[in-house]
Amino acid sequence: MGSDDISVLQMLDLHGYAFDYQTHAFTHSRAVHADCFEWLGRLQPESLHAVVTDPPYGVKEYDFDQLDKKHAGVGGVWRLPPSFDGHVRSPLPRFTALDKKERESVDRFFFEWGRLVHRSLRPGGHVILASNSFLSQLVFAALVRSGLEFRGEMIRLVRTMRGGDRPKNAEEEFPGVCSLPRGCYEPWGIFRKPLPYKMTVAECLRTYGTGGLRRLENGNPFSDVVMSERTPVREREVADHPSLKPQSLMRQIVRAALPLGTGVIADPFMGSGSTLAAAEAQGLQCVGIERFQDYYDLALKAVPVLAAAKVRRLDEPDEQLHLL
Repeated sequence: MGSDDISVLQMLDLHGYAFDYQTHAFTHSRAVHADCFEWLGRLQPESLHAVVTDPPYGVKEYDFDQLDKKHAGVGGVWRLPPSFDGHVRSPLPRFTALDKKERESVDRFFFEWGRLVHRSLRPGGHVILASNSFLSQLVFAALVRSGLEFRGEMIRLVRTMRGGDRPKNAEEEFPGVCSLPRGCYEPWGIFRKPLPYKMTVAECLRTYGTGGLRRLENGNPFSDVVMSERTPVREREVADHPSLKPQSLMRQIVRAALPLGTGVIADPFMGSGSTLAAAEAQGLQCVGIERFQDYYDLALKAVPVLAAAKVRRLDEPDEQLHLL
């Protein structure tokens, strides 16, 4: 059997990852309704092979009061960007609104989260998490302090509506000024739990099934620059979540996270389930944790539909050039 084949005998029983929480099993994956800090603290050490997630970078943007303000379309961390080519854009969290105390809270949040992830990962296990250009330096530094190795960044090239705005409440006074550059990329941090002393990557792969990243299906290395589409409307109609990532991107990432194609990926901030859906689509095992009941319920409906969706092959040169 080749390294890209997955044997039923190699599949782990994910029921043990649910504990006594509300849970739902998909074909290869499982959704768990829990707070990820509590859930990670209950895991047996070294029980995860990888973590792929899109965390709440302002920490508070998914608090109930902020979500209420987002739905009302007024105030709070969330802002409504201007329409573009006649299309109304989804709300975006306004990370520049965080004050010094809130930034310190972000630092503590990811430091403590990183410590729990470090404990839960097998040696050599990777953490791949979505970020943004404004806060990545703060979050990445906190994760390094928690004990994880910084292994670089994956740059997702995608045109967004983030940044590029004129000064708030002074748009007419300063029409030729933008407060931040228009965002055209999204940095994803790549981290790894350190290998045991003097252990090589090959030895780590043999012992723990971790240590490296899986190559693309065409045999090329996983790249640290990925051309990406915005999340298609058809996927947003299935999963109405403000930070939903496209399946064309997530399927590449979850594949890369398991170098031998086996093991358990965790998404501690599951949202509407895009990571689980990407894993399901490729026969990979994943556990998604979500503390908000509405998003958990949404994921139960969205994951099977997103997993069955046909996606563009963005690892092909012609498709990449089309997005430029």
